[in-house]
Amino acid sequence: MTLKLTTTAFPGGGKIPRRFSCDGANVSPPLSWSGAPPAARSFAIVCSDPDAPGGTFYHWAVFDVPADSAGLPEDCAKAGAGGWHEALNDFGKKGYGGPCPPRGHGDHHYHFRVYALDTERLPLGQRPSCRDVERAARGHLVAEAEVVGVYAR
Repeated sequence: MTLKLTTTAFPGGGKIPRRFSCDGANVSPPLSWSGAPPAARSFAIVCSDPDAPGGTFYHWAVFDVPADSAGLPEDCAKAGAGGWHEALNDFGKKGYGGPCPPRGHGDHHYHFRVYALDTERLPLGQRPSCRDVERAARGHLVAEAEVVGVYAR
């Protein structure tokens, strides 16, 4: 079975609802995954926007998600910690920062990726960035999947 990532918030390749953006409630969408390989010891989730004017912009990273997890609920930070941690996004804040492209800049594609990892804990410092999480995850990767959503202002 292949690792698969889905969300009930929007269809793959579809429009991200305002609720999950800076124009709305700015809460993280619910994410579910299935088909994790037996070697998975934890998961990391990263959301990035490669269409940002200054290059890829990181909106969110969650790491050290336990291997028995199959997803994260909507607004997961408020739903309570499940043994996982959130990184600093490119807004300079810990946690989720929803889509917020420049007005009139057209469609931006937000890549939500789940990484199945061969370690229970990523070797990160006290305040890792989303880039740090992604870089460390790639060194422990056993599988990955993504779902992409689109947002414009």
